[in-house]
Amino acid sequence: MIDTARRQLLAAALLAATGARAQTPPAPVAPPELAAVLPGARLQGSGRLRFMGLRIYDARLWSGATAVGTDWVATPLALELEYARELKGELIAERSQAEMRRQADVAADTAARWLAAMKQAFPDIKSGDRLIGLMLPGQGVRFVFNGRVVGEVLEIAFARLFFGIWLSPRSSEPALRESLLGRARP
Repeated sequence: MIDTARRQLLAAALLAATGARAQTPPAPVAPPELAAVLPGARLQGSGRLRFMGLRIYDARLWSGATAVGTDWVATPLALELEYARELKGELIAERSQAEMRRQADVAADTAARWLAAMKQAFPDIKSGDRLIGLMLPGQGVRFVFNGRVVGEVLEIAFARLFFGIWLSPRSSEPALRESLLGRARP
């Protein structure tokens, strides 16, 4: 198996030998539904979630003028998930709640209210569908499914724990977190 450095040297040598020029890939374009809430959106990081080797979704973290850091509740951002397989919306909501509760204790009545809101907002997913969570600083979260607003939870505590699924140091997917924050090593 060729390591990364040797692979890069081999690619450079092939390019030089053939007279070809390396091309910079085009900059990723933010989904149009971000324009109103996150003007000038730029891709901060991206990654892929796999479970038992199966690709579940590709995630992209979009930020505005300020990069997303430890205080993500105060920073305008969007988390875009592009799904690779069919999933039931109800199961996505239940898994989201379990991940949120890993980060902090949530009162039973609050957890029930949040779960009901997520079940209402999260549709059944097919491969290629996109679900975006938009952070509304000082307000909460808006959910957009394939370009259409499907729900909101206007509670800061919900927003902190929901985005914490991916951005918190307590995330169950630390490598994905580092990739989204733009800190992953190549």
